[in-house]
Amino acid sequence: MEIKDKVLAKAKEAKEASRFIGNASTDLKNRIILKMAEYLKQKKDMLIKANMVDIKNAEKKGLTKALIDRLTLTEKRIDEMVKGLEEIVSLPDPVGEITKMWLRPNGMLVGRMRVPIGVIGVIYEARPNVTVDVTGLCLKAGNSVVLRGGSEAINSNIALVKILKEALKKEKMHDGVVSYIDIPDRRAVLEIVKLEGIIDLIIPRGGEGLIRTVTENSRIPVLKHYKGVCHVFVDREADLSMAEEICFNAKVQRPATCNAMETMLVDEAIAKKFLPKMLKRFEEANVQLKGCPKTKKIYPKVMNVTEEDFYKEYLDLILNVKVVKNIDEAIEHITKYGSAHSDTIVTQNYSKAMRFLREVDSSAVFVNASTRLNDGYQFGLGAEIGISTDKIHARGPMGLEELTCTKFIVFGSGQLRQ
Repeated sequence: MEIKDKVLAKAKEAKEASRFIGNASTDLKNRIILKMAEYLKQKKDMLIKANMVDIKNAEKKGLTKALIDRLTLTEKRIDEMVKGLEEIVSLPDPVGEITKMWLRPNGMLVGRMRVPIGVIGVIYEARPNVTVDVTGLCLKAGNSVVLRGGSEAINSNIALVKILKEALKKEKMHDGVVSYIDIPDRRAVLEIVKLEGIIDLIIPRGGEGLIRTVTENSRIPVLKHYKGVCHVFVDREADLSMAEEICFNAKVQRPATCNAMETMLVDEAIAKKFLPKMLKRFEEANVQLKGCPKTKKIYPKVMNVTEEDFYKEYLDLILNVKVVKNIDEAIEHITKYGSAHSDTIVTQNYSKAMRFLREVDSSAVFVNASTRLNDGYQFGLGAEIGISTDKIHARGPMGLEELTCTKFIVFGSGQLRQ
């Protein structure tokens, strides 16, 4: 079969399955998800073995340590996937919820009800945990899912999908609810995004190049974030000990994620006091530092930062540092160079905190907390399907509600249009 025919066959299976999962009871959906969690726990060794094949291939290709980290499945990460599924089960089912109801003068009751979107195509790179996270969320929201993971994680993803399908079969659900496109050729992506009328929504998760390719070629609505150029601004009225911990966490804890800090902005009033200790700590953690002229004056060892650097999503242990005059210049910088993803102010000044929340136009804006917390699980949504920087339909971490849409429902007693 040609790539086009294989992709079409898998998508049609998902379309057929969407009728079954879309009408499934909450109890059945929860049983399936719990069965998936149970099988993941039982088959950890098999998953880690399959993942090791992907890691060895990645090392041969010379992928960066940060990307290999994103690719790696450990017992801890498998446990986190299990917990994510269990969290989804504990959340209310949005399907069938009537969000609003109003009475018209003619006695007609009009309302809105949450319903599944239908078939969701998810195109992603590197991180095999995405396979489980998005499946659990899509399934609980009554959707079937067409998955296309990156070639670097193909063995891990095939092993994961096999387990997920076993759980579907055990609970007598159509196994097309989870369809995986196991074609490493990138032409498969271009075929998926043409399937208007079969797939209802495309969600790309990965680098800017992948997202632009999907957006420019898709005939299907796309929910996206292009990149995560995230900032932490340390205000002159910050608790500097707190600021140090927040900045270190935002950059170093997992640098290859979209909510990791890429630029640290520091108020000039406290720069001489804050930067030497902070930048030394970053250096000890092997962070490559790029600084503005004012930063370089305070800490000469930093490299020169360029205008182009401020637009970059490094996804690595590389950090831009800029000294700014005040909160005005910090907000101006974020507005110009940011990607509307995650931005933080560290301050003890309430007025500045509230101003930052109002004026920084990002999917999540924080006061005195790490950008790394912009995450569906951390926000109590369960495992997320992604973080949207779009403004239509969904913004920020996308949980269950964001995987539904609404339809109008009407209760009449014989009303006619006059």
